[in-house]
Amino acid sequence: MKFWKMNGAGNDFIVINNIEEKIPAEKYGEIARLLCERHMSIGADGMMFVEPSEKADYKMAFYNSDGSMGEMCGNGARCICRYGYEVGLAGEVQTVETTAGIVTGHRIDSRLYKIRLNDPSTIQLDHPMEIDGKTYDCSYVELGNPGIPHIAVAVEGLKDYPTRELFDLGRKMRYHESLPKGANINFYEITGEDQVYERTYERGVEDFTYACGTGTGSMVTVLTLKGKVSGSGVRVGMTGGELIIDVERGEDGKTIENLYLTGPTNIVAKGEVTDEDLCI
Repeated sequence: MKFWKMNGAGNDFIVINNIEEKIPAEKYGEIARLLCERHMSIGADGMMFVEPSEKADYKMAFYNSDGSMGEMCGNGARCICRYGYEVGLAGEVQTVETTAGIVTGHRIDSRLYKIRLNDPSTIQLDHPMEIDGKTYDCSYVELGNPGIPHIAVAVEGLKDYPTRELFDLGRKMRYHESLPKGANINFYEITGEDQVYERTYERGVEDFTYACGTGTGSMVTVLTLKGKVSGSGVRVGMTGGELIIDVERGEDGKTIENLYLTGPTNIVAKGEVTDEDLCI
C-alpha cells in the first residue's frame, strides 16, 4: 500500500490513493488508528483516503488519529489539493468533495495552497461555558453541513500559559455538556493589528495539534464579526507556523459569503506501508 506523508503548518497527515489501492471503506478507521500512532507506526494527526467523486475532481475521506471519521480538515484539504495536483487528479484550481461539502482549492506556487473553506452553517458569537465554577466568554461556529464544530475562546498571555493547565481546560471544554458533538477548542490572543496567536485542542486527536485550519478560519470569522480584526489577510501564528485567513462578509455585515485559508504544504515522505500489524 503506497502512501504520502504530508503536513500543512505542522498539521500532519497520511494520504492513501484509494482509487488505486481499493481498500474496503469499513477498514478506514482501523487503518487510520494504527498508522497514525506515532510510536508504533508512521504517525500523524489524521489520515486521508482519496476516492472517486461524481460531484468534484475527487473525494477526500478524512479520519482522525483515533480512528473516528472527521467531517473535513482545512490543512488536510490544502495538502490533498497539492497531492491532487502533483499526481494529475486535478489542475491548479480544483474541487474536492468532503463530508461537509465541496471545497475549492487553488495552487499559488509549488508549496503554497489556498482553499475556500465550507460556509459557516452555525455562528453563535455568545456561547458562554462554565468550567469548574468559572464562566468563559466563548463563541461557537460550525463549518459546513454537517458542521465541523469549533469553540473560540480568548486567553490572555496564551504563549506563556502553562501547557498542562491549558490542556485540562481544553479537554473539559471539548466534552462540555453544551456541545453534543464535542468541538475543537481554539484558544487565541490578539497580538497586533490583524495578527493573532492560537493554540488548538483538537477532538479526535485529543491533544494539541500544531495547527487547525478549520478552527483558525472559525476563530477569525468570530473576530471579524466582532470587529476585532479586519478579516482581510489576517495572520495567525501557531506552533507549526503561520496561516492566513480572508473573510468576506455579506452586505448585511452579519453573514459570511466566502472564507479562505492560505498556508504552506510539505511533502515529508513517499513510500510503501509495510506495518506488520496491519491486516486488510
